[in-house]
Amino acid sequence: MSARSVKFSQLKQSRAVAVAACAVAVLLAGCKPAEVPQTPEVRPVRVVTIAKRAVGDTVAITGTVQAQTEVNQSFRIDGRLVERAVGVGDAVRPGQLIARLDPQNEESGLQVARAQLASARAQQVEARNNFARMRDLVAENAVARATFEQAEAMMKTADSAVEAAQSQVALAENRLSYTRLVSDVAGVVTAQGAEPGEVVGAGRMIVQVAKEGAREAVFDVPARVKDAAPARPAIAVTLVSDPKVTATGTVREVAPRADPVTGTFRVRVRLDNPPPAMRLGTTVTGRISLGSAPAIEIPPSAVTRADRQASVWVVDRKTGTVSPRAIEIRSSDPLRVEVAAGLNPGDVVVTAGIQALRPGQKVRLLETGK
Repeated sequence: MSARSVKFSQLKQSRAVAVAACAVAVLLAGCKPAEVPQTPEVRPVRVVTIAKRAVGDTVAITGTVQAQTEVNQSFRIDGRLVERAVGVGDAVRPGQLIARLDPQNEESGLQVARAQLASARAQQVEARNNFARMRDLVAENAVARATFEQAEAMMKTADSAVEAAQSQVALAENRLSYTRLVSDVAGVVTAQGAEPGEVVGAGRMIVQVAKEGAREAVFDVPARVKDAAPARPAIAVTLVSDPKVTATGTVREVAPRADPVTGTFRVRVRLDNPPPAMRLGTTVTGRISLGSAPAIEIPPSAVTRADRQASVWVVDRKTGTVSPRAIEIRSSDPLRVEVAAGLNPGDVVVTAGIQALRPGQKVRLLETGK
């Protein structure tokens, strides 16, 4: 084979290798997977559809039966408590002994007052006898008129001293009687204060007595219920342990301020002829029909707060995205939030899953309620 033939053959092989390499490159390029476009994250959320409705529900609230009047029994004087004769739950009657103070100081004071009275009476006898003698002598012109007037003044002074000593004896006797605390009402002991052995001050509560007679049911009412209640509502009260035991009542007192912890208002309902089963301390349920003013209500879980501004996440049904919306709250309780402004009927509000949302977030609705 000639040199020219060899060179031509090598050139031919080189071209074949190049063509094969190009084919492999084309095949490898065709096998590379195409890039898949990323889809936006869709979060599942629970929602509620807003609808105005008349807030005219019958609300049930749990409370307790209490006496309309509770009296604190306390001593009028200071002293060391040596005995308390009654405890919580005991029934008391007027004149019954409740507690005693150590009477030693008062007994000593009474003895001193009586001794001073005896001394004053002795001086009174002497002054009166002297006055009688001077009166006879001045009538006979045996003594000067001035001496008679002096005897008369001494007698009046002695009389005044006796009156003052008698008053001191009366005060000492009263103080001694004040060491015995007796009930002035009939009722049941609901609380106790000082224990025997303590030094108590005048006016300190020893026991608290719930007076017999009128009873009332006491409830802690949310602001929403208080504001929506009619002026003179009729309250139906039932015993929790036995719903067949019922009574009716009327509102006697509403606390002007809310409890700083719970935000509720204390309401006292006077019970009309309560059955004997509604004893003091029993648990009862009060039911009241609220007014029928239209209102928008949402669950508390739907509300978020930032910089003291309440807001909710509203779903756009066309795009399936959410956006925050500020709202104004009229009232709230652990079960519901009444919205004064910011929402309209037909709005779809997220009630669960709000922690991971951002403006424009795609969402999938799990549940729609009304």
